[in-house]
Amino acid sequence: MSTPTSTPPRPAPRPFLRDRMGRRLVLLFVGLLLFGISLGMMVQAGLGVGPWDVLHQGLALRTAWSFGTIVIVASVAVLLLWIPLRERPGIGTIANAIVIGLVVDATLQVLPPATTTASQWSLMVSGVVLNGLATGLYIGAGLGPGPRDGLMTGLAARGYPVSTVRTGIELVVLACGWLLGGTVGIGTVAFALAIGPLAQLFLGWFTLADLPTTAEPSAAS
Repeated sequence: MSTPTSTPPRPAPRPFLRDRMGRRLVLLFVGLLLFGISLGMMVQAGLGVGPWDVLHQGLALRTAWSFGTIVIVASVAVLLLWIPLRERPGIGTIANAIVIGLVVDATLQVLPPATTTASQWSLMVSGVVLNGLATGLYIGAGLGPGPRDGLMTGLAARGYPVSTVRTGIELVVLACGWLLGGTVGIGTVAFALAIGPLAQLFLGWFTLADLPTTAEPSAAS
């Protein structure tokens, strides 16, 4: 007669935020939310935006599409460039391409343009710092680089220096955006100079231990 075996107890479900994937998703979506808000703040400051957003702004001025819609369309277009580079998008890549554009449009709907010099500078500086925080959050989640970050790293993987690739891409999109009517100003310079150090600082705060980051912080979303 065989001895009945006892069924091992099932492990208790772990709370969402104690689950590693749960924490990664929280970092990702909070980061993308703040990233979109930061872009809206810089647009409404009127002192200039980051290189890619100069392009987005210029295209929005030349079409009937909203700024956020342009961000989404441009993200999809950049993702198509991943195909010959054989880059693989992650959950974070797809979320980045969609969420940021939606949040930017929502922010522009509720946040009025700055009307005084003090409010312009306040929005611009706050937007740059918030963008660095947001970048540290969503890259720290380790769920895939943004479309523009992936383009940079994909080209760099073909043997080109990362600094050369990043500078070249951003100069091209900045020039195209400026020719289309995008705003280039002190905010553009502040963003270009500050976003790398800020993102690196916040990456140190928010990158989960044992999770490799998938891209170096860049000025691109």
